[in-house]
Amino acid sequence: MTLTQGDSLTSHNFGLQIDGVMVEYLTSVDGLNMEQDVIKSPQNSSQGRPEITLMPGVQKDGQVTVVRGMTMSSAFTTWINDSIAGRMGTARKNASIIMMDYEYNPVKRYNMRRAWCSKISASTLKAGEASALTETVTIVFEELVIE
Repeated sequence: MTLTQGDSLTSHNFGLQIDGVMVEYLTSVDGLNMEQDVIKSPQNSSQGRPEITLMPGVQKDGQVTVVRGMTMSSAFTTWINDSIAGRMGTARKNASIIMMDYEYNPVKRYNMRRAWCSKISASTLKAGEASALTETVTIVFEELVIE
């Protein structure tokens, strides 16, 4: 059973797909947004009054920051390494942040076109600490399409 009319998604069921393959269930996602230029077109009306019409311009590129548990996920690690090493022929991939309902059925997708990793940082290592290790990865993309 999926969401019914009026139900909202919860904030804890989401994952990352790279080229259609689910590779990670993430700890957090930040900065997922879409923006485009606004074109102002001044004109005179038929009565001679100045008018400004706003039109959509070019969609801007963007970036999102994801946090994942430090795991043995080879697909995600290879993607990070290809990006950082500058192997852009293999690093630029289509990636998606997928929002799921409480039964893990996909409900909404944020598709990032020609995405690659521009930054990675590991969590603080501390002797005697009992917390999970994480990696924070910045993913840049050329286009965002929401389904």
